[in-house]
Amino acid sequence: MDVDHGARLARARREAHRLAAGVLGMEVVVFWLGIIAAVVMAGIAPAVAIPVGVGLAVGCIIAAAGLRRRWGYLLGTVMQVLAIACGIVVPAMYALGVVFSALWVTAIFLGAKAIREA
Repeated sequence: MDVDHGARLARARREAHRLAAGVLGMEVVVFWLGIIAAVVMAGIAPAVAIPVGVGLAVGCIIAAAGLRRRWGYLLGTVMQVLAIACGIVVPAMYALGVVFSALWVTAIFLGAKAIREA
């Protein structure tokens, strides 16, 4: 019985990490497209927009890779704050940042619930 519980717990943790990683993965695409929006719509120089956008995307990738540790979730939360802050330059990012933050909080909540139930 103890082995079954351990297997359920491991599966729940894996699924929780997968859900959070999915949110961060979609956010990578948003940051890449945000580079184009910053250059075309906001008039930001490509020399500024590209490194910032790539840095934000890489931050999401690193956070997704670290989700087995607490720091991965902390970095993911920081990425949500930065996504909202990007609205200063590209106003659409305010809305996208809020949507992704809501998805992030939901992923954490559902993941924690699945782990508790396992």
